[in-house]
Amino acid sequence: MRQVFLFLLTLGLLSCNQQTGNTKELQNRIDSLEVKLANTYKPGFGDFMGTIQTHHAKLWFAGQHENWKLADFEVHELMEAIEAIEEYHPDRKETQLIGMIYPAIDSVDIAIDQKDLKKFKESYTHLTNTCNKCHHATEMEYVDRGQYLNTYLYL
Repeated sequence: MRQVFLFLLTLGLLSCNQQTGNTKELQNRIDSLEVKLANTYKPGFGDFMGTIQTHHAKLWFAGQHENWKLADFEVHELMEAIEAIEEYHPDRKETQLIGMIYPAIDSVDIAIDQKDLKKFKESYTHLTNTCNKCHHATEMEYVDRGQYLNTYLYL
């Protein structure tokens, strides 16, 4: 009986030892994936801003031509880009201030829903000014959208 007990105990210890080998292999895989994840491409803040600038300009032209479906698409693309900034760059000063843009975007969105060109122009101007305020607050005033977009506002 004692030999059977020792055999079962030895077998149990060996199976525990096997589990440890498995655990080490799994930990190595986790470590490897964490390294890969840390080195995965993450769009830079400027990449997002370039995307926002493109959608911002397209939004203006869509609204000007009362292409409300395209305007709706573009305003939602702006929202998605801002949400991506908040996800991928949460600790940046610029991200901490970017929330100031939401009321202006909401105003544009309402004007689009109402298909109101006058309200759209006013809301869009407010959106551009809000972008500029954020740029000034983060000392990025040299990227002032007003200098670029005012050319289009009065076409």
